[in-house]
Amino acid sequence: MDKNFIERMKSSLSEIKSEIISNLMASSEDFKEIVEGMDPKDLADIASDDIDRKMIEALGSQELKRLKLIDSALTRIEQGKYGLCMKCGKRIPQDRLEAIPYALMCIECKTADERRNR
Repeated sequence: MDKNFIERMKSSLSEIKSEIISNLMASSEDFKEIVEGMDPKDLADIASDDIDRKMIEALGSQELKRLKLIDSALTRIEQGKYGLCMKCGKRIPQDRLEAIPYALMCIECKTADERRNR
Protein backbone atom coordinates (compact mmCIF):
# COMPACT_ATOMS: atom_id res chain seq x y z
CA MET A 1 0.00 0.00 0.00
CA ASP A 2 1.45 3.35 -0.94
CA LYS A 3 2.51 5.91 1.62
CA ASN A 4 0.17 8.66 0.37
CA PHE A 5 -2.87 6.40 0.78
CA ILE A 6 -1.79 5.44 4.31
CA GLU A 7 -1.31 9.11 5.24
CA ARG A 8 -4.72 9.98 3.80
CA MET A 9 -6.33 7.21 5.84
CA LYS A 10 -4.47 8.27 9.00
CA SER A 11 -5.72 11.82 8.52
CA SER A 12 -9.25 10.58 7.84
CA LEU A 13 -9.24 8.37 10.95
CA SER A 14 -8.02 11.24 13.14
CA GLU A 15 -10.68 13.50 11.67
CA ILE A 16 -13.46 10.97 12.34
CA LYS A 17 -12.19 10.52 15.89
CA SER A 18 -12.21 14.27 16.56
CA GLU A 19 -15.68 14.54 15.03
CA ILE A 20 -17.07 11.79 17.28
CA ILE A 21 -15.60 13.46 20.36
CA SER A 22 -16.94 16.88 19.31
CA ASN A 23 -20.41 15.44 18.69
CA LEU A 24 -20.37 13.72 22.06
CA MET A 25 -19.33 16.96 23.74
CA ALA A 26 -22.19 18.79 22.04
CA SER A 27 -24.80 16.18 22.95
CA SER A 28 -23.67 15.09 26.41
CA GLU A 29 -23.10 17.50 29.26
CA ASP A 30 -21.37 14.76 31.33
CA PHE A 31 -18.92 14.02 28.52
CA LYS A 32 -18.26 17.73 28.00
CA GLU A 33 -17.48 18.18 31.71
CA ILE A 34 -15.08 15.22 31.64
CA VAL A 35 -13.25 16.52 28.55
CA GLU A 36 -13.06 20.07 29.90
CA GLY A 37 -11.74 18.74 33.21
CA MET A 38 -8.78 17.06 31.51
CA ASP A 39 -5.44 18.68 30.83
CA PRO A 40 -5.57 20.67 27.58
CA LYS A 41 -4.80 18.30 24.73
CA ASP A 42 -5.56 17.75 21.12
CA LEU A 43 -9.11 16.37 20.85
CA ALA A 44 -7.84 13.32 19.00
CA ASP A 45 -5.70 12.38 22.02
CA ILE A 46 -8.54 12.55 24.53
CA ALA A 47 -10.16 9.27 23.43
CA SER A 48 -6.78 7.54 23.76
CA ASP A 49 -6.63 8.33 27.47
CA ASP A 50 -7.91 5.76 29.91
CA ILE A 51 -11.68 6.08 29.83
CA ASP A 52 -13.10 6.10 33.30
CA ARG A 53 -16.52 4.79 34.28
CA LYS A 54 -18.24 8.16 33.86
CA MET A 55 -16.90 8.58 30.36
CA ILE A 56 -18.08 5.12 29.35
CA GLU A 57 -21.55 6.02 30.60
CA ALA A 58 -21.48 9.24 28.60
CA LEU A 59 -20.38 7.54 25.41
CA GLY A 60 -22.93 5.66 23.42
CA SER A 61 -21.87 2.03 23.08
CA GLN A 62 -21.79 2.37 19.28
CA GLU A 63 -19.57 5.44 19.44
CA LEU A 64 -17.28 3.76 21.97
CA LYS A 65 -16.93 0.80 19.61
CA ARG A 66 -16.09 3.14 16.70
CA LEU A 67 -13.49 4.97 18.79
CA LYS A 68 -11.84 1.68 19.71
CA LEU A 69 -11.82 0.57 16.06
CA ILE A 70 -10.30 3.90 15.03
CA ASP A 71 -7.62 3.64 17.73
CA SER A 72 -6.90 0.10 16.59
CA ALA A 73 -6.57 1.24 12.96
CA LEU A 74 -4.21 4.07 13.97
CA THR A 75 -2.11 1.56 15.92
CA ARG A 76 -1.98 -0.76 12.89
CA ILE A 77 -0.77 2.18 10.78
CA GLU A 78 2.06 2.80 13.26
CA GLN A 79 2.93 -0.92 13.22
CA GLY A 80 2.87 -1.14 9.42
CA LYS A 81 -0.04 -3.60 9.49
CA TYR A 82 -2.82 -1.30 8.28
CA GLY A 83 -4.87 -2.68 5.40
CA LEU A 84 -4.22 -6.33 6.22
CA CYS A 85 -7.17 -8.56 7.13
CA MET A 86 -7.01 -9.56 10.79
CA LYS A 87 -8.40 -12.98 9.93
CA CYS A 88 -6.67 -14.18 6.74
CA GLY A 89 -3.83 -11.66 6.41
CA LYS A 90 -4.72 -10.66 2.82
CA ARG A 91 -4.77 -7.04 1.75
CA ILE A 92 -8.07 -5.24 2.29
CA PRO A 93 -9.03 -3.47 -0.96
CA GLN A 94 -8.44 0.30 -0.91
CA ASP A 95 -12.07 0.91 -1.90
CA ARG A 96 -13.19 -0.85 1.28
CA LEU A 97 -10.73 1.13 3.41
CA GLU A 98 -11.90 4.40 1.85
CA ALA A 99 -15.49 3.49 2.75
CA ILE A 100 -14.63 2.11 6.21
CA PRO A 101 -11.13 3.33 7.17
CA TYR A 102 -11.16 1.25 10.37
CA ALA A 103 -12.14 -2.03 8.66
CA LEU A 104 -10.53 -5.04 10.32
CA MET A 105 -11.33 -7.69 7.73
CA CYS A 106 -11.47 -8.15 3.99
CA ILE A 107 -14.93 -8.44 2.44
CA GLU A 108 -14.80 -12.26 2.27
CA CYS A 109 -13.87 -12.72 5.93
CA LYS A 110 -16.37 -10.08 7.09
CA THR A 111 -19.16 -11.74 5.08
CA ALA A 112 -18.28 -15.15 6.55
CA ASP A 113 -18.17 -13.63 10.04
CA GLU A 114 -21.60 -12.03 9.62
CA ARG A 115 -23.09 -15.31 8.36
CA ARG A 116 -21.78 -17.10 11.45
CA ASN A 117 -23.28 -14.48 13.75
CA ARG A 118 -26.83 -14.68 12.32
